[in-house]
Parts: sequence; C-alpha cells; structure tokens
Amino acid sequence: MERKIVIPGDVVSDNIKMSGSGTYVHGDEVRASVYGLLNIGERYISVIPLAGKYIPHASDRVIGIITEVVYSNWIVDINSPYEGLLHISQYPRRIDAENMSRYLKVGDSILTMVASVDAGMKVELTLREKELRVLSNGRIVMINPTKMPRVIGRNGSMIRLLKSEIGCNMFVGQNGRIWINGSDDCVDLAIQTVRYIEDNAHTPGLTERVQAFLKAKEKTRYGRVHESRNDEE
Repeated sequence: MERKIVIPGDVVSDNIKMSGSGTYVHGDEVRASVYGLLNIGERYISVIPLAGKYIPHASDRVIGIITEVVYSNWIVDINSPYEGLLHISQYPRRIDAENMSRYLKVGDSILTMVASVDAGMKVELTLREKELRVLSNGRIVMINPTKMPRVIGRNGSMIRLLKSEIGCNMFVGQNGRIWINGSDDCVDLAIQTVRYIEDNAHTPGLTERVQAFLKAKEKTRYGRVHESRNDEE
C-alpha cells in the first residue's frame, strides 16, 4: 500500500494518543508537523520527513570532514547547521596537542559518533568506539539526510543488500553522507543505486525495486562485456 504524503497542518488522526514523531496535537486532532510520508503504526502515527537538515543526536554515527585544527580540538563539518568538536581526549590513542595535525589534518574524513549534544547545540564527537576511524581512499556521496533511513533499511537490511550485491565496502552516516570503497565500477554502481534509492524513497516495495534496478544494471554490464569480447575475436 502506497504511503500518503502529508504537509504541515494536515489532520492525520482523531486519536491524540496516537501522536508520534513528526506530528503535534491540536485540540482533539493529531496533525502533521513536517512535510513527509504518513506512517500508521499499531500504537503511533508518525510522519517521515522528506526534506530537512541533519540535526545531531547523541549516539548518531556520522561522517565528518575536518575543517580546522585548534588547540585540543578538531573542528568537524558534519553536514549540519551545527559543527562538531572532536576533543583530543576522544582520539583512540594518547597524543600531544602539538602533534594533532599529524593524526588528523584539514580535509580528512572520519567516521565518528556524536557523544553528546547540549542545550546550546554544542556537538561533542568521539572516535573511541569500535569501527570509528579515519576514512582513507574511497569516495563520499551525499544525499538528503531525511532519506538515509531508506538507504539503511529496517535493521540495516538495505545497506546489507547493497554490500552483498555490489561488492563494495560502505559506511553510512546518519548525517546524509555515505563512504564507498572498492573498484571504480563497483563505486560507480553503488552511487547510482544510492541515488535511485534517494529518488524513490517515498515509493512502496523499495527493496524489490532496488533488486530489479541492480539486475538491470548487471544485465547491461554483461551485454557490454559480451560485445567487447566479440569485437576482440
């Protein structure tokens, strides 16, 4: 069943106990607070936003880019209205402040985690967790952060599909950045598939659509290889 698109102010329920994320209560009605897809669950009604900026939350895994090195902190662009701060103590090994640029310099990309966000939106980051690290090689693709849940899939199902079918190594950040590493052909296909998911995030049966998309791409690639071999003969 295709999900309905709603805009702020649309009435989505007359049961105020069903109000979930992306909604608000007005009188005895539940209304949408964002533009997005209506999601009706057993206990709550929510709206999945289709547009918007990334707003950091504690425990989010994000891909950041170092923009400045200051005493005891790296300033990190996390694709948000708010910049991230990575304190020297949150690097996975003990280093001296004078040597910070030897370990992380301006332009470096990192897979990091939001450690905390205070009331003033000061965003503290950390690299002291499993899998968090500097991202060397590879390419970074950016999509609308609100579409990232569709790229990840339920319990990571979509990203697992992409890794197994395409054969690339991938890290996804909840801030709308995806790091992809592998052969040029694999990376190109991964980027095309991610763009396809972003464009079709609002459609039902997305997993089946992505599988069909990948099969069509593989068929096209096989045809080109076959033609090339015939030409060589």
